[in-house]
Amino acid sequence: MTGYTTDDKGKNRYQLPNWRSSAWVRFVLFAALALLFYFSLAFKLVPKTYDIRPNAPSEKTILAPRQIENFIATEQAREEAAAKVQPVYKIMSAKNELLIETLYDKLEQNNADQEMSFDVKVSLYRNLFPSVFAEQVDRLVGSARTTGQFNDTLLTEMRKQLLDQQYKLPEEAYYKLPRLTKEDIAEMEQVTKDIVSKLMNEQIIDAQSARAKVTELVNSSNLAKSTNRELVQEIARFAITPNKFADVKGTDEARAAAKENTKPVVISKGDVVVTQGEMITDELYKRLGSLDLLKDKATYRPQAGLALLSCLFVLLLFVFIRQSRLTLMANNAQLLMLVAIFVVTMLAMRIVALGQGLDYPQIGFLAPVAMGSVLIAILLHTQLAYISSLLFGIASSIIFNAGSDQLFDFRYGLVGFFACFAAVFALGQASQRSTILKAGIMSALLGAAAIVALELLEDHPDLHTTAFALGFVLASGLLSAVFVIGLMPFFETAFGILSPLKLVELSNPNLPLLRKLLTETPGTYHHSVMVGNLSEAAAESIGANGLLCRVGSYYHDIGKTRRPSYFIENQMNMENPHDEIEPALSKSIIVAHVREGVEMLKDAGLPKQIRDIAEQHHGSTLLKFFYHKAAKMAEEEGKEPPTEEEFRYPGPKAQSKEAAIVGIADCVEAAVRSMRNPTVAQIDSMVKSIIKNRLDDGQYNECDLTLRELDTVGKALKESLLGIFHSRIEYPADVQPKPAEEVQDGGKPLRLKNGPGAK
Repeated sequence: MTGYTTDDKGKNRYQLPNWRSSAWVRFVLFAALALLFYFSLAFKLVPKTYDIRPNAPSEKTILAPRQIENFIATEQAREEAAAKVQPVYKIMSAKNELLIETLYDKLEQNNADQEMSFDVKVSLYRNLFPSVFAEQVDRLVGSARTTGQFNDTLLTEMRKQLLDQQYKLPEEAYYKLPRLTKEDIAEMEQVTKDIVSKLMNEQIIDAQSARAKVTELVNSSNLAKSTNRELVQEIARFAITPNKFADVKGTDEARAAAKENTKPVVISKGDVVVTQGEMITDELYKRLGSLDLLKDKATYRPQAGLALLSCLFVLLLFVFIRQSRLTLMANNAQLLMLVAIFVVTMLAMRIVALGQGLDYPQIGFLAPVAMGSVLIAILLHTQLAYISSLLFGIASSIIFNAGSDQLFDFRYGLVGFFACFAAVFALGQASQRSTILKAGIMSALLGAAAIVALELLEDHPDLHTTAFALGFVLASGLLSAVFVIGLMPFFETAFGILSPLKLVELSNPNLPLLRKLLTETPGTYHHSVMVGNLSEAAAESIGANGLLCRVGSYYHDIGKTRRPSYFIENQMNMENPHDEIEPALSKSIIVAHVREGVEMLKDAGLPKQIRDIAEQHHGSTLLKFFYHKAAKMAEEEGKEPPTEEEFRYPGPKAQSKEAAIVGIADCVEAAVRSMRNPTVAQIDSMVKSIIKNRLDDGQYNECDLTLRELDTVGKALKESLLGIFHSRIEYPADVQPKPAEEVQDGGKPLRLKNGPGAK
């Protein structure tokens, strides 16, 4: 709901309706980010337009804003390239051995048949040879089809060529074939195979030219009978087929590819298109129009392309944030900070780009590109910093593109990638200001290494230019670190961000609240430090913010400084005041330390995340000792027993993993400290019991802790406690763990855990 609300000082101020989670606000912020990309890159990607008329002198010298093709010269070059392409031929592997074997097998089989007459055999052979050849053609074409190397047009042409060039045996050969003996056939078959194999190893377009060589090869063979030699010649000629075929479609495709691969004849970016005073001819007018330089004929293609590119940048960020389940998807304040970081970074790049008009074209390497990535890594999320580095690199390759014919100068993009990625990687979990400086140095070194690599790849590197580039990129890394250190406090204050650096500063024991805690309640201070150690280890075991847990633990019991003697850890050689007062009053005093602690933290200006841990670490748990004491007194006096709700903390329950973990660690540390010479089994049983009791009590219903994470937290707490109490733990095999109920509900430990002055 909209309306006025009261701030901490009692003044009324207008409050927007849920702007931090509003989908409309989120849409506006992403749209603003798209506009930022558009206007930051427009001066490089959207050309200027001029008021020019044909057949009139030009008032200005106009340079090509981008590379343009000379279509007439390009078409001439393509036609020349296509004319130089030779016809394409495809070779088919065909030795025709199967054809020869089939023919001779039929000859041997039919000649051996005594019941078949001579005339029948002659007639049979007239039909046999064409039939076997047709089968061979089908076999060859089918085999070629299965290879996938021959298109349908070529396969049709192959079949046509094979059938057209089929050799026809002379009629007298059919009368000689039936007279061949088995021995003749065997001898002739081998000679035929050798001759055909030798000739078919060559590339044959016209089978007739290959067949002309058969006579010579037959005469040089070891065949003695003239009839056999004559028939071998005929059969060999019959078996020889073309194996090289002109691929018309392939030739057309090759010529088309030659045209396509011909480099266009271009007018490069920055070349003079029209000089001042030059008469604007029709050809020049068309060329200016193709460059979108004419106001009256300007198209909006560049604007549309840049708008689409900007939307793609934003879409990349949106999809990444959504898929990674980052809190930015539901927290518009963080999204607004992301937009602000992009604004600052893009503005810095634009300012540096103004210097490219000077004599130092390499000044683009001076831009503090890594600044944005480091700010995002520290204030938002490391993974988001990596994806943002990609966008910063692409933007720098456009902004600093001075004379390249392409839209992007990959050198600036590549160096930007290395600089940003190196800075984020070196940053890690930044806990000191010096870490940012180290990240800046690492960014400078990796950026310099990228420049050296690019220069070594050049055929003729310019050492003077390289030296300037190296100097600029080294300065860029240092500038990024300086700007990050300077901008961090503004972002932290404006957006209420609790960065790791801020958390480390808040953990300084010389701060007023922690010094007050140490001097006035030393027992509580020691307890808080122990809880910090335990909660940090437990949080890191499940990927939560361990540093936040540690610092939150330092402040979670700050309210005890108002009445330190009413809490058992501060009762040194003194009577317990709870023994002399009513349970209800004791409960009120104990519960009050949460509310009073939150008030003290708010007055001291500590961040909300710290205050939330102090407010939620007890949740709505029951003060069992005072509840049972009050119930017993009511029973003795014959009164109505109190309800559990009267002896519970007011809450709220833990809203975050960190608050829940601090609450568990707080309870575990107090319980284990109350045990004398704890054993491993006792510690394990105690940790499990406390977590289970809180889980059964519904204390984790409002945070996103899973059962698996609770189990991991319990193991981490146990390991940390074993390290703390290592010198005092007993390991006898027959020692049984003390029952959890006894630790929490009875005996001396009860007095320290849930008794007077308990947690």
